[in-house]
Amino acid sequence: MANTLKKMMKQHKKKKLAAERARLARLQGKPAGNHQDDYAARLSRHKRNVLKKTVFTVAVIVAAVTGITFYVEKRSYHNYKVVQSSEQEDVVSTSYLEMDGDILRYSPDGVSLVSDSMSTIWSENYQMQNPVADVNGTHAVIADKDGTALEIYDKSGKTGSITTSYSIVKAKVSKSGVVAAILDGGDDTWIDFYSTDGSLIAENQTKVDDPGYPMDVALSDDGVIMMVTYQFVEGSDTTSYVAFYNFGDVGQNEDDRIVSGYKYEGVVIPQIQYLSNNRSVALKDNGFTIYQGNQIPKEVKTVETDKEIVSTFYDDDMIGMVFKNDSKDKQYTMEVYTTEGKLKFKQDFNIPYTTIRLSGGNILMYNSSQMCVMNSRGVQKYMGSVDGTIKDFFKIGWNRYMLVLDSGVDVIKLS
Repeated sequence: MANTLKKMMKQHKKKKLAAERARLARLQGKPAGNHQDDYAARLSRHKRNVLKKTVFTVAVIVAAVTGITFYVEKRSYHNYKVVQSSEQEDVVSTSYLEMDGDILRYSPDGVSLVSDSMSTIWSENYQMQNPVADVNGTHAVIADKDGTALEIYDKSGKTGSITTSYSIVKAKVSKSGVVAAILDGGDDTWIDFYSTDGSLIAENQTKVDDPGYPMDVALSDDGVIMMVTYQFVEGSDTTSYVAFYNFGDVGQNEDDRIVSGYKYEGVVIPQIQYLSNNRSVALKDNGFTIYQGNQIPKEVKTVETDKEIVSTFYDDDMIGMVFKNDSKDKQYTMEVYTTEGKLKFKQDFNIPYTTIRLSGGNILMYNSSQMCVMNSRGVQKYMGSVDGTIKDFFKIGWNRYMLVLDSGVDVIKLS
């Protein structure tokens, strides 16, 4: 009797548990199953809930980052504050260039590298009449224009010193530290190529009629390719010729090491620049042409305009042109392109600038008393006047700029 009662109670409990599982299954819209099925279902629901929470969290983070980015992109400033000031600077004879987060300060008497707080990292003396400098990454060259002195530096100090055979017209440095200089030899000109220690790698004599007068020179990051723009008169037209010299193995069997060259009739090309190790640009009086290639550069994109170009500017990521505008309200039109030649934006503006440049990813414009900052999308971040006369203005860090005035040098922050 007792055993029968126990069996009946066990059956009753089983039926009750089965009924409860069936009821829960009906509520969840699922068929009833055994314990393993229930565990699998609960595990699946847990995984789905974790996935939903993860997706939600990621969506919130993405939305927050997007919101912050949009805010930073669109935010404009109305004032600036001086965070560092140096009133003892000889701004009349001293010039400044940004050099890999620091500042290269040079004059006829010497050069120094200073931090953004204006503390000196190193300094070197020399004597030049008319020093001009070029900075590329962590390397710099200072040349005595129309003289014969040429000094090469990196972030640690001087690496080489050169006395040229002829007067210097222009000098450029690559990111690897090699230097090219255009020299005026009277009837002929020379383009000399130097290593970082100042030793001569190669020299090339040019004539006015073949291949022409060298207007500018540029170097690939690794220093293997030298790009030169020449100008000569053919008949009654001015013609430009862009040549690429390869000083590596690929160029050793080519005449004068020229691996590619392009002629442009009726066009003046006053400026050329390497944008990256395999991409360069020729800035023309009717637009620009982009070239690409590690060993044998080729034309890949040309942008032309029939409007008069007032200014050009560039950096490693963008190329810009400014044209006169017929509108009375907007005096200028700006077009900014990617280094692939795609238009990023076009914008009319009315800022009476005398200097325009790309600095730290921003477009900077200024005259003697006003300065303007635009971002890479053409959004005006700041426009204002300053007390004193502006000599120079460039970006040295996130929301930090160097403002060179006739009264001294200020490091400022927009606010």
